Amino acid sequence: MRDSSIRLFAPAKINLSLELSGKRADGYHEVKTLMAPLTLADEVSLSIVQGDSSGTLTFTCDDETLPKDAGNICVQAFHAFQRATGITTPVAIHLQKNIPHGAGLGGGSSDAAAVLSGLNTLFKNPLTRPQLEELAALLGSDVSFFLQKAPAWCGGRGEKILEAATLPSWKILLMKPPFGVETAWAYRQWDAKKWSPSRRVDIEKITIFNDLEGPVFDKYLILPVLKKWLTERPEIITAWMSGSGSTMVALLHQELTSDQHQELDTALMRNFGESLWIARARVHT
Repeated sequence: MRDSSIRLFAPAKINLSLELSGKRADGYHEVKTLMAPLTLADEVSLSIVQGDSSGTLTFTCDDETLPKDAGNICVQAFHAFQRATGITTPVAIHLQKNIPHGAGLGGGSSDAAAVLSGLNTLFKNPLTRPQLEELAALLGSDVSFFLQKAPAWCGGRGEKILEAATLPSWKILLMKPPFGVETAWAYRQWDAKKWSPSRRVDIEKITIFNDLEGPVFDKYLILPVLKKWLTERPEIITAWMSGSGSTMVALLHQELTSDQHQELDTALMRNFGESLWIARARVHT
């Protein structure tokens, strides 16, 4: 029988800008990126389970393609919290996935941050905020960002967080083809040759670009085709890739009607196939 539970929303993110400036001594890349959380989110439910202090975790997920063992970052977050606190109370975690994986939207990192925050709340805050941030940075470069769920400039390998100014509550269209892009592969490809600078677009004093578009577009040829198609549509202000892909982001005109949204979806499916994942969201300010 469970005696305490909590449910958290783990938002997706987009990179409004992503600048790479070389490889670090630790093997990671030095980045400067402006990231923004979205209203699109996974749901993470955590429950304390009554029983002996076995330290066990019951982890379930509605997406059967995801690992349920230590290969899942939520499981890694649970064990990191256990080691840091010494708490051995059994816990059940259920993850409902709404954010596709391998998409450049940070779903896994966001889920891990939600697990850390949720466990800390359930167990009456045994870890301070700096301690949570330290655990988050060890789990992954983007996890620290998701602890605050607000727009931020991220530096270092992504773990150094500097609060950004309030962003417009933009309407965003997200599109992911039926494949993901491995983040480590994208960075290796960027290392392999000198790529032309990403085209930069200024929208409402925000410069939008992604240095990883060059190497990713070079292999996944549908992505530059999709970007060009999007930028030629009257409903769309500009389009770019988030993170290492494969999700393309389109900034929509605010005044679009429901019929115009439907027409755009229909045209996307007609031109790029029904396997294209499409979602709408807003920038969470």
